[in-house]
Amino acid sequence: MAEVRTTPAGEKKLSHAIETSVPANATFSGVLLEWYDRHKRALPWRESVDPYRVWLSEIMLQQTRVAAVLEHFQRFLEKFPTIQKLAAARENSVLAAWSGLGYYRRARMLHAAAKQVMREHAGVFPTTSELLRKLPGIGRYTAAAIASIAFGEAVAVVDGNVERVLSRMAGRALAGEEVWREATMRLSSCRPGDFNQAMMELGATVCVPGAPKCLLCPVGRFCTSQGELPQEHKRSRQRKRQVQYALGRRDDAVFLVQRAREASLMPGMWELPEVMELSGSEKTLIQVRHSITVTDYTVRVIEAMPLSEEQGTWVVRKRLMSMPLTGLTRKILRRTGYI
Repeated sequence: MAEVRTTPAGEKKLSHAIETSVPANATFSGVLLEWYDRHKRALPWRESVDPYRVWLSEIMLQQTRVAAVLEHFQRFLEKFPTIQKLAAARENSVLAAWSGLGYYRRARMLHAAAKQVMREHAGVFPTTSELLRKLPGIGRYTAAAIASIAFGEAVAVVDGNVERVLSRMAGRALAGEEVWREATMRLSSCRPGDFNQAMMELGATVCVPGAPKCLLCPVGRFCTSQGELPQEHKRSRQRKRQVQYALGRRDDAVFLVQRAREASLMPGMWELPEVMELSGSEKTLIQVRHSITVTDYTVRVIEAMPLSEEQGTWVVRKRLMSMPLTGLTRKILRRTGYI
């Protein structure tokens, strides 16, 4: 049985005022779309329904905050304005443009998908979610998002935001096929792309984790829980780790090493060499914090020349921005004024 939550008297009055402004015969999709038209965020990938831009934004937004994507989206488009340009690029150039977004497998799959569209579809994007799922790096959610937004296919999307909204509407945790069925049932067939974006926007800005802004919710009259579900899973605790990296400098160059091509994390990317043992006499240049998935790193950067140059290479300053650097290395080089 769902937990019943009470609100202060003042909040009840405000909630009632919001609810009475909605016509009694209004539908969930109608109210949601009206709210979205008035309050949606101005995001650069919403300026058109060009499938290339929609696809790029959806891949970038996977497991990444909107603020981080805003920093990279336009810059990536300037370097690769069309799918033809992306397909023709070298992988290292794509990884360099992606650097800082993390989860670099997405960039590799993006590049592979661009090549496949050029090779099998003459540079024209498939127009259905079923065909889109045959491209590298495109799963059920991404295919539905592209197909609905760019091509108007009446197919629902489910991401973390949508799942949270629908679960709270139902008053219990939904998962698996059940949440996809619920999303499909509520979908607006006349504006599927806008509806899907509205659902995600609601979850990102109003029906947020932890402390939902119920008094601002446009579809509160349709919600069963009126707040956070008691059975919602809490975020797993972050692990903490301390690491050290050496910044070797010679003239206008820094010393970098390349991660193994078979590495499970960021294969082939360039980084500063990690220092496993310290004598205690090293000079600390800077200390930074960095997070990767469930681990928070405290990173100490020391000034040290490489013991051997066989495992890496000296890279001059002007080449750094064109290299596929790990996000942490890019952060360190920015802090030390090299890029």
